[in-house]
Amino acid sequence: MTDNIVPVLLCGGSGTRLWPLSRRAYPKQFTALIGTESLFQASARRLSGPGFAPPLVVTAADYRFIAAEQLQATGIAPGAIVLEPEGRNTAPAVLAAALWLAREDPGAMMLVAPSDHVIPDAAGFRAAVAAGLPRARAGAIVTFGIRPLAPETGYGWLELAPDAAPALAPAPDADSGPVPRPLARFVEKPALPQAQAMLAAGNYLWNAGIFLFSVQTILAAFRAHAPQMLAPVTQALAGLQRDLDFQRLPEGPWSQVPAISIDYAVMEKAQGIWAVPYDGHWSDLGGWDAVRREMGPDAAGVALGGAATAIDCENTLLRSETGGVEVVGIGLRNLLVVATGDAVLVADASRAQDVKAAIPALRARGARQADSFARDYRPWGWYETLALSDRFQVKRIVVKPGAALSLQSHVHRSEHWIVVAGTARVTVGDQVRLVTENESVYIPLGALHRLENPGRVPMALIEVQTGAYLGEDDIVRYQDNYARG
Repeated sequence: MTDNIVPVLLCGGSGTRLWPLSRRAYPKQFTALIGTESLFQASARRLSGPGFAPPLVVTAADYRFIAAEQLQATGIAPGAIVLEPEGRNTAPAVLAAALWLAREDPGAMMLVAPSDHVIPDAAGFRAAVAAGLPRARAGAIVTFGIRPLAPETGYGWLELAPDAAPALAPAPDADSGPVPRPLARFVEKPALPQAQAMLAAGNYLWNAGIFLFSVQTILAAFRAHAPQMLAPVTQALAGLQRDLDFQRLPEGPWSQVPAISIDYAVMEKAQGIWAVPYDGHWSDLGGWDAVRREMGPDAAGVALGGAATAIDCENTLLRSETGGVEVVGIGLRNLLVVATGDAVLVADASRAQDVKAAIPALRARGARQADSFARDYRPWGWYETLALSDRFQVKRIVVKPGAALSLQSHVHRSEHWIVVAGTARVTVGDQVRLVTENESVYIPLGALHRLENPGRVPMALIEVQTGAYLGEDDIVRYQDNYARG
C-alpha cells in the first residue's frame, strides 16, 4: 500500500470547441495552446513529485502513442495507460481506473482530473489537494471548486452548504490555506440571471470537474448510485489486453457501458461531499475567447500568436499556426481569427461556443478538415500531403531517430522516395541499403518494403505515389514495431 495519491488523467475529448487547431485526430489536450508544452504535459507535471504516484492515463486508442510520447518528453513514467476503444464519457473512465487500482491497492487515493485545464500555480493547486486529503482519507468524496470571477454560464457550479458561506471570504491567515467545506449540491450550467444571483450570493464555486477519493469510496458510490455500470466495466477489465506498453479495453463489453458523466452518474446523487475552494488562476480553455484571455492581450484587448499583425483592432484574437502564413487584421472589433495551413476560422467573439457547429457542417460537405490535419502523426513520426490528384500523391515524411515504419506492401500503388535530410535504411524485397541526402529509391507495386531511420537526427524524405488507388488502407503489414494490424 502506498500513501501517495494516484493522479488519474482523463484524455478524451472530441476537439471541437477550439477548431481548427484542435480536431478529433489531435484534440486540444495534446496541443501547445499556451506556452511550449501541451495541456496534457502541464497536467502531468502539476500532479507529479512528492506525494504523487506515477499517473494512470485513460485515453482513446487513437491517442496512445501521442500520450506516451508526450509523457516521455516530460520524463514522467506512467503507472499505466489504459485505452478506451470508444469514448463513453467520464463515469466509465473513472470506474475503470478505480477497478484497475483496486487490483493492487483497494485503499489507494485517486485524484481524477481532466488533462486540458490551465492551472499555472502548480504548488498552489497541490496545496488545495493536500487540504482535501484528510477528508478523502476519512472516506469522503472531495471536489475542487474555483472562486468565481464572473457570472459564467459555460461552467457548472457548486453550491456550498449554508454554514459554509464564509469559505468564500478571504482567509484571515494567508498561510492557513484552503479549507474544505460541505457541499450542498451541483448546479448545471445556468442561464445568465441565475449565474448573476449565484455570484452575488457568495457561497458558490465554479465546478472544475476534479475529484479526490479513495478507490473503496468511489466503488461504493458506484454500487449505490450507478450499479448498472459495474458489470460491463468489470467485464471489460477482465478482458484487458496488453498492447506494447498499453492496456487495451475490449470493444465488446465496453460498448455495453452507459455513456454518462461522473457528475450525472454519481456525484449529483452522493451525500457527504466536501468542496475545496481554490483561489488560484484556472481555465478550462473552453473556447477561443478563453484562449485570448490566457494569451495576455494588450491594453486594447488584442492577443497575437505566430505571424500575426493587428492594425487598429480591439478585443480581437489573431493567430497563425503555420509558418509562412501571415494573418493581418485591420480595424477589427471583437473577432476571433485562427489560421492553420488548411483552414481559417473567423468568428464573432461572442459566438466562441458556437465554433463546434462548424464540425457537422464541414462533415456534411466531406471536408477532411472537420476531423483531421494535413499532417498525420504516427508512432514513428509524421507525414503530410503536399499534392494530391487522381493518380498521384506527393508526401513529406519525417521519421524519428531510431524509428521504423512497418514491413509492408501495397496492392494499388508504387512509390519513389527521395531523401532530403538524414539517412534512411531502406528494405526492398531482400535488398537492404542506406539512402542518404539527394539519393532516391523506387518501390515497385507489390514489393515488400520498409523504411527506417538508423541515425540520431530526424530523417525526412519526399514520397511520390502513383497508382489507381492511394488510400491509407492500401497497406498490407507483415511486421510492425507498434503492433498495428
